[in-house]
Amino acid sequence: MKRIYDFSRNPAKRNYTVSDLKELKTSPKKLTMSNPANEEEIKACVEAGIDLFVIGPRDIEMVRSITPSHFTGVGSKWAQFGSNDEIIADAFNSMMKGADMYYTLRSFDVMEKMAKEGIPVHSHIGLIPTFSHYCGGLRGWGRSADEAIQIFNTLKRMEDVGVFAVEAECIAEEVLEAINYKTSVVTFSLGAGMAGDVIMSFVADVCGDLSEEDKPPKHAHAFGDIKRLRKQINKERIDALSQFKNEVVAGNFPYSKTNISMGKEEKDKFLEALDKWKPTHQ
Repeated sequence: MKRIYDFSRNPAKRNYTVSDLKELKTSPKKLTMSNPANEEEIKACVEAGIDLFVIGPRDIEMVRSITPSHFTGVGSKWAQFGSNDEIIADAFNSMMKGADMYYTLRSFDVMEKMAKEGIPVHSHIGLIPTFSHYCGGLRGWGRSADEAIQIFNTLKRMEDVGVFAVEAECIAEEVLEAINYKTSVVTFSLGAGMAGDVIMSFVADVCGDLSEEDKPPKHAHAFGDIKRLRKQINKERIDALSQFKNEVVAGNFPYSKTNISMGKEEKDKFLEALDKWKPTHQ
């Protein structure tokens, strides 16, 4: 655990620092990353030993209250803010609340401004779902030589403007393997092979918690089957509610054991008083 000052200049500790992640470029060590979105998932990730988190901006205070020392990046959506000033202000706000890096899809100019202010900038190469209109839909990237060199050029441009890390999503594994050590940018591989400095996967994918409508992406591998458990829980819920309804209709519920009873003497006194009761106001 490393002693640091966080970006609001409060004394803190971190399991990993920006420097540690940069050192992965020259190390065979692989770290794990996921995206817990609620208290249960955060605690499960901590218990399981997941190294790094990336979360939405509203979750940073919850993460810091549960696990103050976990390296955690905060991400914003591309269209979440209208102006460059707004996105940069949000980055500062997130860092002040305890974020360790800030994810953005905005322009190179915005990334450079953030980096010049000392914000560890996290961006994205390969398949970017937000921009899937421009590439004909959700698909793998880097299968052609032209597209592979385009990915590398984008990565180097990001490096030039000071980007610290990138999510490398659905890139041909040969491409990331070839370019990873030609850049100082830390790579988080999501469906891009084992060459990434960090291996990333989403909580829902890892745990098998996708809805019936969701088609798991190629990079998703379910190590669990939470969806099956959710179905079982829902079946138990429906069965229990059905039994409740049936017992009420049959005149059996509430059961005597669930009711509160008077002692016999108190009951007799009450019924006698009730028989004698007369309204005090006519």
